[in-house]
Amino acid sequence: MRSVKWALAAATAALFSVSAEAQTLKVVMHSDVKIVDPIWTTAYIVRNHGYMIYDTLLALDDKLVLKPQMLEGWKVSDDKLTYTFTLRDGLKFHDGAPVTSEDCIASIKRWASRDAMGQKLMTFVKEMKAVDDKSFSLALTEPYGLVLESLGKPSSNVPFIMPKRVAETPGNTQIKEFVGSGPFVFRADLWRPGEKTVYEKFKDYKPRSEPASGLAGGKNVYVDKVEWINITDAQTATNALLTGEIDVLEQPLHELHSILEKDKNVELFDYNVLGSQYSFRFNVLHKPFDNPKIRQAVFYALNQKDFLLAAINDPKYFKECKAIFICGTPYATDKGFEDKLTSNFAKSKEILKQEGYDGTPVVLLFATDTNTGRLTPIVKALLERGGFVVDMQAMDWQTVLSRRSRKEPLNAGGWSGFMTSWVSADLLDPIVSAFVGAACDKAAIGWPCDAKLEELRDAFSKTTDPAKRKELAEAVQVRESEYPTFVHLGQFNVPLAKRKNVTGMLAAPAPVFWNVKKAE
Repeated sequence: MRSVKWALAAATAALFSVSAEAQTLKVVMHSDVKIVDPIWTTAYIVRNHGYMIYDTLLALDDKLVLKPQMLEGWKVSDDKLTYTFTLRDGLKFHDGAPVTSEDCIASIKRWASRDAMGQKLMTFVKEMKAVDDKSFSLALTEPYGLVLESLGKPSSNVPFIMPKRVAETPGNTQIKEFVGSGPFVFRADLWRPGEKTVYEKFKDYKPRSEPASGLAGGKNVYVDKVEWINITDAQTATNALLTGEIDVLEQPLHELHSILEKDKNVELFDYNVLGSQYSFRFNVLHKPFDNPKIRQAVFYALNQKDFLLAAINDPKYFKECKAIFICGTPYATDKGFEDKLTSNFAKSKEILKQEGYDGTPVVLLFATDTNTGRLTPIVKALLERGGFVVDMQAMDWQTVLSRRSRKEPLNAGGWSGFMTSWVSADLLDPIVSAFVGAACDKAAIGWPCDAKLEELRDAFSKTTDPAKRKELAEAVQVRESEYPTFVHLGQFNVPLAKRKNVTGMLAAPAPVFWNVKKAE
């Protein structure tokens, strides 16, 4: 009898184990998670982590229309100077505390201290104050046309809502407590940097009643747990997907697409249909890139095609585009870049000679473990052909994220530039684009400082006239050609790969895991 009972118990345990496993979604993301403060850094892996555990006041649906998310609604005064926001019922942090208006105010302030769009918003904000626990007001010094767009910013940095006690951490200091009110709970006790990051369903989360759409609507969670597994080798990660050891691969290499497409249990899904843009970011604090003319030489030394062919190779997934604010949008133009991004090495060398370039090495941060970071040797080769001396230093992406926040000189751990990419939703105009902001110490890492760029961005933010905005966006791009803050290196799309038993993935500017179901 004992053996029968033992067998039954073992069988029951085995069934339960299979069932539990079926409710665990295993994902390989584009990078490991070592930093977990989505306001401190713009890194997308940290933004993605943010969407797991935090929520937002507003969100974009799949048509890029702003919708209330944590908000029940809002009112705008007749003079357009006061916005009053009301939270919806049932919002609760993971520690059980209710979300209040004070939490929202503190979170907005912290976000705005780091984000280019938030910084611009705050130059128009007179005050924010709580009306009661569920509502707060935002008063402006003059009408500003991008209040809602700012609070609904979909990508880095995202104005995630945190508890007041956490949000009162200075923006330049990483938070030490990871309590959100989003659909998943971050299991910090199970977090193993270099191995895996674990999220569990927040059982007290109250989704909106509307269907999920983009980043908006009901964030219904249908799995018990999501594990982000760290596999750095692309082929190993692809094999893991093919064998069913993982369920989703965020960024499969394009050269492995044909293998994935042949497997009847796997499919590609382009969740970010707007695509992305490769970028090379300058640090303007130190030689040689403290001189904007020398940064202009980089525009002549680099070209987009080399990067796109090396990373993507398939023309259906990339586009050469000299428009900073994305081809196919109202602000697309080649203005200022007609003769640039063509690897005119003679012109690059001519500029360096004119500016007295003394051979100071360009210190490149080379992330060896991301698809974008692996393009850094192309930067090195092209800059050297353009007359630069280059010191390329290899490291993982998490080290790049830490290193790039440092302002020290090159000989004391500083840096000159690094490769990254932005989703197009982060680049649609001069205000949302973090790398265009040039507010000196308040600017994004690299710290460009240019009064003319800021004046043009101010003018753009104040007008609601489409024709005037187009004119100003073009003027910003021309100024970028004169005072470079980054180099835009082509548009591309990277579909994720998933097992076909995983359904409900949403089209959005970021990969999200609510609405996702996993069948046995």
